[in-house]
Amino acid sequence: MTKKILVADDEPSVREFVTRALTHAGFSVTPVADGNAALKALAEESYDLLLTDIVMPDLDGIALALKVAKDHPQTKIVMMSGYANQRQRAHNLDSLVLDVIAKPFTLEEITRRITAALED
Repeated sequence: MTKKILVADDEPSVREFVTRALTHAGFSVTPVADGNAALKALAEESYDLLLTDIVMPDLDGIALALKVAKDHPQTKIVMMSGYANQRQRAHNLDSLVLDVIAKPFTLEEITRRITAALED
């Protein structure tokens, strides 16, 4: 069965890159532009994994991860960020977040780390 991944990132180029990489790797990917759109998508469908940027307008990735962990505990969470201080904020959520991926990343790295997270 194909694993379903929800990708939340406000940067269109990153969202498109990740969507293409993970689709090419055989995952079913739903891209959204922010945390609120991610919550709406989760209300309509279940996902195996949420891949979210940490820094986003309105509902950031940290607040999104907290809400998803509470309301959708079966959904695994992986975060990504280009800001070192934001990555540290995510590491404070170790019990909820499986991995924090530093931007920029390669196609191979994002695919490998998402595959590993889904195998946990």
